[in-house]
Amino acid sequence: MTAEKLWANSGDSHFIEPLNIFDKLPEHIRDRMPRSVKDPSGEFETIYVDGLEFRRDLPQRDPSKPKKSFGGISARPIGTTAEDFITRVLNGNDAEHRLKDLDDEGVWAEVMYPGLGIWQFNIRTPEVARAGARAINEFAAHFQSKSPRFVCCATLPLVDVDDAVGEVKRCKDEGFLIAFLPVKPPAGRPEWHEDEWAPLWAAFEETGMRIGFHIGTEPFAPTQRQGLYYRGPGGAVLNYVETTYGGQRAVTQLIACGALDRHPELKVLVSEGGATWGPFLADRMDEGYRQHSVAVKPTLSKPPSQFLYEQVYASFQHDSSAVKACSAMGWQNVMWGSDYPHFEGTFGHTQKTLHELFDDVDPVVSHRIRIGAFQELFPSVPAPPFAT
Repeated sequence: MTAEKLWANSGDSHFIEPLNIFDKLPEHIRDRMPRSVKDPSGEFETIYVDGLEFRRDLPQRDPSKPKKSFGGISARPIGTTAEDFITRVLNGNDAEHRLKDLDDEGVWAEVMYPGLGIWQFNIRTPEVARAGARAINEFAAHFQSKSPRFVCCATLPLVDVDDAVGEVKRCKDEGFLIAFLPVKPPAGRPEWHEDEWAPLWAAFEETGMRIGFHIGTEPFAPTQRQGLYYRGPGGAVLNYVETTYGGQRAVTQLIACGALDRHPELKVLVSEGGATWGPFLADRMDEGYRQHSVAVKPTLSKPPSQFLYEQVYASFQHDSSAVKACSAMGWQNVMWGSDYPHFEGTFGHTQKTLHELFDDVDPVVSHRIRIGAFQELFPSVPAPPFAT
């Protein structure tokens, strides 16, 4: 007997910008935009951004080889090839093909984060940052317009906070519902809890746009490799787990500094970082706020945990414990995500994953995680017409 198809919205998917996305920019700006040059060995690529160079490991091409011993986040599953990923990415940028994939997998609407948008946060020149963000957002707005099921994240220029505020307001007028922020500000910029970002939080609340933090998006130094924090024994697991902490830090900063208190309509999504960290973090913040009250500044209108439970959402893909964050720990803002088209996502086995996660779960909890939390965050997105 074939299992009933489960439908879900995705709080974590991706679009990949076309290679010619910056071609129409003036030459002096275009030459400073993110671009990739792959090494002939096929093992890594060099990203050039605003006069800086970054090296990033590529998925292995030979399916007979095991995962890379140092285990960067790009290490692919055994039995797949780099060509599999490339084909999936290209198909994912074709709206008709993407919608077919979504229908086949049982995914209805999806939040889509950028690819090159991550590298934008290594730009240090305001003019270049503005132009790059605008180019990516023009593509994203066009792609988003092809289906009401597509919720593309806007990319913001963060070198100057006034530029970021202006782009939030412009993107709202262009139909965006959410903007993407790195879990840590660009190098040399204040941390998220500092007062300089106050106008940005106000702009998000004023426009009703959501903040989307995606894990693993910390800007890093040219001497580092993306996602490579540890080498040696345990490196693969250490590096993968390390990527989850940034989203938790960003949320803690926004709560502790009072940003969510001052802006009660501000909503934050942390994508791909699991969910059971939420209740733990809520308890830890409350303890610090209570036990160190003499040193606490600013004073909040209610315990820190309440801001997390009311204004912060989190998406996960495979974590069975994430369901318990909602069903047993009381965090109602847990969402599922497919991470399409990335290798570590659920493409090709989405239904298997959903049934393993939800078959034995209270239907009310299942619907909340698969459908309801997403609809609450993005009420203008049409609900699946056939989901329960």
